[in-house]
Amino acid sequence: MEGKIPVIDAHQIEEKSIKLREIIEKWGCFRVINHGVPLKLMAEMKSVSKELLDLPIEIKRRNVDVIPGSGYMAPSEKNPLYEALGLFDVASSLSVSNFCSQLQASPHQREIIESYARATYKAAIDIASKMSMSLGLTDYSFEGWPLQFRINKYSFTPEVIGSSGVQIHTDSGFLTILQDDENLGGLEVMNESGEFVAADPLPGTLVVNLGDVAVVS
Repeated sequence: MEGKIPVIDAHQIEEKSIKLREIIEKWGCFRVINHGVPLKLMAEMKSVSKELLDLPIEIKRRNVDVIPGSGYMAPSEKNPLYEALGLFDVASSLSVSNFCSQLQASPHQREIIESYARATYKAAIDIASKMSMSLGLTDYSFEGWPLQFRINKYSFTPEVIGSSGVQIHTDSGFLTILQDDENLGGLEVMNESGEFVAADPLPGTLVVNLGDVAVVS
């Protein structure tokens, strides 16, 4: 639909590579269905995310940086409504284990986090590979690329509805894959005309956004 971010079926990307390339060049952002992450696991991870962000601040602060900005981010003067936890690399079992230990995750929470890390990494590699093929880059493997994982919370109240949850920004990496709240909108992306377009929720989908590294490439 015109004015809406495009929706791509991951099972059909190969046969629609020209369309995908057009979307990448025009939008730099799209939603994807049939991405391979089980819907039940997405719902379970959403519940675990809420539980982790509801932890006492002294526990959340144990989620320390591996590189600057990779760990816990408390609300700040620039982003007073934003709070996040960070896992440096979902492809690393050690990184996943450290994240769970820092936050004293229960055995159930740890199982969900580990399963979600594996599923999202597999989906990210698949999507990145299909994107590169649509751009004419063949025989390149994204295996081994680190994939940071963040759990974001926006603490809106009736008084701040309409405010920005986080400052306007571009993503610094190659690819961002977002599981947003299927019941609550708010995400906006800039189109090629410089206008912000609402990325309305679509249950069961993931949002794919190209970052600065992809633009340079």
